Amino acid sequence: QVQLVESGGGLVQAGGSLRLSCAASGRTFSNYAMGWFRQAPGKEREFVAAISWRGGMTYYADSVKGRFTISRDNAKNTVYLQMNSLKPEDTAVYYCAGRGDKWPTTQKNGYDYWGQGTQVTVSS
Repeated sequence: QVQLVESGGGLVQAGGSLRLSCAASGRTFSNYAMGWFRQAPGKEREFVAAISWRGGMTYYADSVKGRFTISRDNAKNTVYLQMNSLKPEDTAVYYCAGRGDKWPTTQKNGYDYWGQGTQVTVSS
């Protein structure tokens, strides 16, 4: 089993930046594809970004491409989401997710483990 804990959320003005972290524990981590999803009130959880086992392949939703960067440090069992040029539309609870021994996917149902989420609020 894997436990994931997100941190780094907060309140920022439009145009600002935040760096989210997702710390994993419980078992080996380096063979997990990882993803970030977000969910705003009244909306379904949506894909944001994903990264392969070694970080060589990354994927982004069109809405965040060029602004967000996903990365990982397997030695620290941690995945990051650097968010720049934030917009009010980015306001949501952000969740990290793990997909054991599989390639990344944009589908939320494809992930096996989820964190509790961290709130990101972007003011106008």
